Amino acid sequence: VSLSVQPPGGQVALGDSLELNCAVAMGTGPLSFSWHRDGSGEALGTGPRLELQHVGDNDSGHYQCRVSDGDSVAESPTLNVTVL
Repeated sequence: VSLSVQPPGGQVALGDSLELNCAVAMGTGPLSFSWHRDGSGEALGTGPRLELQHVGDNDSGHYQCRVSDGDSVAESPTLNVTVL
């Protein structure tokens, strides 16, 4: 599972938007995605893309995407996002 971010480097200015994309090369069945920050169990979003509008200080942290194909779950590396 790979993770990409806009803006590159995961540094975003206060009030700007942040976009995270999750890509996976596994499974043949329908995939389900969930997004998490700092290891929390609460999902920030579902789907291959997570977009945060007007980021604030509390949006800094480590983001991760989890992908399930029904049989197994894969986790992306964590991505550090810094709000400037």
